[in-house]
Amino acid sequence: MDPVSLADRPVVVVGAGPVGASAAILLAQRGVPVVVLDRWADIYPQPRAVHLDDEVHRILATMGVAQEFAAISRPGGGLRLVDHRLRVMGSYERAGISETNGYPRANMYDQPDLERVLRTRMAALPLITLRGGVEVTTVEPTSPGSATVHLRDVATQVDERLEARFVLGCDGANSTVRTSMGAAMKDLGFEQRWLVLDVETSVDLRQWDGVQQVCDSRRAATFMRIGATRYRWELRLLEGESPDDLATIEQVLPLLSPWTAGVPVEELRLVRVTPYTFRAALADRWRSGPVFLLGDAAHLTPPFIGQGLGAGVRDAANLTWKLSGVLTGSLASDVLDSYETERSAHARALVELALRVGLAMTSGGRVGDVARKAVIPALGLVPGIRHQVSDSTTPPLVPSPLVAGRGLLRRGDRLAGSLVPNLPLPSTDRAGARLDDHLGGRWALVTLVPLAPSDRERLQSLDVCVVEAEASGLRSWLDQGGVAAAVVRPDGAVMASFGSPSEAVSAVLSTLRPATSPHPVTRSAPRDEVLA
Repeated sequence: MDPVSLADRPVVVVGAGPVGASAAILLAQRGVPVVVLDRWADIYPQPRAVHLDDEVHRILATMGVAQEFAAISRPGGGLRLVDHRLRVMGSYERAGISETNGYPRANMYDQPDLERVLRTRMAALPLITLRGGVEVTTVEPTSPGSATVHLRDVATQVDERLEARFVLGCDGANSTVRTSMGAAMKDLGFEQRWLVLDVETSVDLRQWDGVQQVCDSRRAATFMRIGATRYRWELRLLEGESPDDLATIEQVLPLLSPWTAGVPVEELRLVRVTPYTFRAALADRWRSGPVFLLGDAAHLTPPFIGQGLGAGVRDAANLTWKLSGVLTGSLASDVLDSYETERSAHARALVELALRVGLAMTSGGRVGDVARKAVIPALGLVPGIRHQVSDSTTPPLVPSPLVAGRGLLRRGDRLAGSLVPNLPLPSTDRAGARLDDHLGGRWALVTLVPLAPSDRERLQSLDVCVVEAEASGLRSWLDQGGVAAAVVRPDGAVMASFGSPSEAVSAVLSTLRPATSPHPVTRSAPRDEVLA
């Protein structure tokens, strides 16, 4: 195969799982041609990830698959902490629609179903070329602005190479891309052996429609309903216990009896049973020149808060618009340094939260079990604790070249790094339209005061959408931040907020420049520039 020219195929994505597919879709929607490489010829059929929150559902909506994901997912009820007899010690609801993002706070699904949705979307975008049945052997940066991807056809064993402007390593925990760039995973001190089981049954187990965390030092466990007939258990393996002795439904049935008592064994079909080592780790580098790491290649999260795959989709949403901006010339190349700064801190915060939850569930022996029974019921009485556990909002982005510093004083930036609320639009004829539908992945300036015509024209020349707060319902959001205007990035995160619209306009003009090589952007949003 001849090398593909950089002009035709500027980005190569290694790995066609949900993270790689998301990155490819987001790039192609911005007019960036992409080649996606994957070792497998088709979707991996076994269930793995099962939960995404409202923020990630919002990202899926920007990829044009919100309805498709809703059709294959089930809203979750939240979290209950229970003892080994399933007696509730603490309950934290996450039912309903997030006011910030506009989608269910917890979404349960089967990963192969999600991958089919994403593959269908990729097939609808002609700028994406998907090649299965190829194994990437190494990635070699050839200059600060390009890289060579060496690959081998699995069937023929023929070696090939691709030249790329950028390479995105979305190839999982054993990432070849990470090895090629000389990065390593730094262990965060958490490693446990667990057994993961998926069971299909037409019998209603009559369990709560949320996640149950069994807080027990003898056998910590997690139970959740994934779909109408699909259930997931995660059971910690005991010292000396072999997964080989727990490979059939008959062998695991005693462990499932708290949930399945009275259900005939023939009514339970074991879809999958596999051992997992739950780990907490972060890559020591996420970038080497034109090569980037995303998803499990960059971070491994214990599953206790359901944020593993979601973190990878957030990686894609954070990086792709920056790559597009650099390729078109509208952004300086050094903005790419903000990817690791923003995403590594955010991922670390979620990894460490998952680690703490895992230790709280399992540590301390019998003394820990007694302490949990005393402490957990009281947590819901502590002001702020119940809201923190029930709220699906993740931390704001840390300061970077594209996120201003935050402060507690009125003159400090309390909105920077957080997401602009994806509110319903009261002044549109499109039923169910929200702010994201109008923005269409563009930069935006939200303002309490109408802009001068000259400022509006300058922003329009840079494809920046002006959103007047009164018309969009965002006045109270700006009021809470104590500001008159905010600059919102294409991923919905606030770059900075200001006391006057003129300051916001200046910030945009100092960040963006006219595109020198424009890509056509696929948008479902209206093309009018002012929401007023």
